[in-house]
Amino acid sequence: MKGTIAFILFFLLIAPKSRALLAAWAGDAGKWVIAWAPFSFIIIAIVVAASIAAAVLMVKWPKIEEPENPLARYKGAEDVVD
Repeated sequence: MKGTIAFILFFLLIAPKSRALLAAWAGDAGKWVIAWAPFSFIIIAIVVAASIAAAVLMVKWPKIEEPENPLARYKGAEDVVD
C-alpha cells in the first residue's frame, strides 16, 4: 500500500502543473482550517481518532487459528523422502 501511494505521488510531483495544484490545495486547506477554526479542529480530531481506533482494533483483533490438516492422520511413520 505504501509503495502504491509513493508511486502515485511520484508521478503527481513530476509535472509543474500538478505540483502547483497540490500546493494550492494545501494552502486552501490551511485557510479552511483557520476560517472554520472550532469545527475544523473537531473534524480533524475525529479523523485522527478514527484512524488510531482502526489501528488499535487491527492490532488487538483475535488471531484466527489454522485448521488442523485433515490429511495428517494418513501420514505414516516413515517419510517418503527418506
